[in-house]
Amino acid sequence: MRIASIIGALTGLLSLGSAASLTNPLKKTNGSDPFMVYADGYYYLMTTTWTNLQLTRAKTLEGLKNGETKVVWTDTNSARCCNVWAPEIHKIDNTWYIYYTAGNGNNLDGQRPHLVLRWQLTNDWGIDGSVLRVSNQNYFVWSCFPEPDVQSLCIAPMTSPTSIGSRSVLSRPTNAWERVGSPPAVNEGAAPLYHNGRVFLAYSASFCWTSSYQLGLLTYNGGDPTSSSSWTKTGPYFSSANRNYGPGHNAFFTSPDGKEVWNVYHATWIQSGACDGNRYTAAQKVNWRADGTPDFGSPQPTGTVLVGPSGE
Repeated sequence: MRIASIIGALTGLLSLGSAASLTNPLKKTNGSDPFMVYADGYYYLMTTTWTNLQLTRAKTLEGLKNGETKVVWTDTNSARCCNVWAPEIHKIDNTWYIYYTAGNGNNLDGQRPHLVLRWQLTNDWGIDGSVLRVSNQNYFVWSCFPEPDVQSLCIAPMTSPTSIGSRSVLSRPTNAWERVGSPPAVNEGAAPLYHNGRVFLAYSASFCWTSSYQLGLLTYNGGDPTSSSSWTKTGPYFSSANRNYGPGHNAFFTSPDGKEVWNVYHATWIQSGACDGNRYTAAQKVNWRADGTPDFGSPQPTGTVLVGPSGE
């Protein structure tokens, strides 16, 4: 038994030593609003590049630093040519779709959620669209202004990958930790999270030009997903730490073997916070509490050697 235990311990150490590793950041500049998926042997990363939609792929997270990058969409239409933000790639009915935010080049009043191939999903101001799936139904969740100076989360059932139904307000920023900076109240960057049959929706709270930009969490309790009463709000989580300021606008992806959930997010080295190309992309593993809720921990110092996702 003793020999078997020693052999088992050595095997574990060898396994740990041979595991893939990574250091953050994965993208040093223009790493804002990251979104990641793992499919067919590759990680695919999209971030805000302001002028177009780019997709970077690599077989490991560390490999994304020098991964293959292609511009997959540009647009000359003056209504959606510029301020291209928050791209996300989603697979719906075995087809990949890219959702993103864009507007005109003069100001930010024209920002709207779009789908590549020119579909505009809302007629009102909106940013940071994502796809949430509950009980085999897709919902579009985005940041909206249901009333002045209250940037909230809106939700609508998707009637198809290219169109949505009636809008409902899912979350308003009513807590002090959601109301730091100007505009005074912000909910944005919704990020669906699924684990052991449960549904969560992380989001970013407070103004992105502050170091108080951080995560909140909505936990689905059953019922109508478009009703705010079907969700419980908690937070804040994943606040500024270890010289990572304003960590937020995150997304979640699974490891190659499907056993782990990882959090990809942006942060900045600027202590007062930033909402520009100075934000970098980073990633770290999500842990789970005994009650089944996610434990995001704190953003680790850049340069820390992390064990990579299982299955790499």
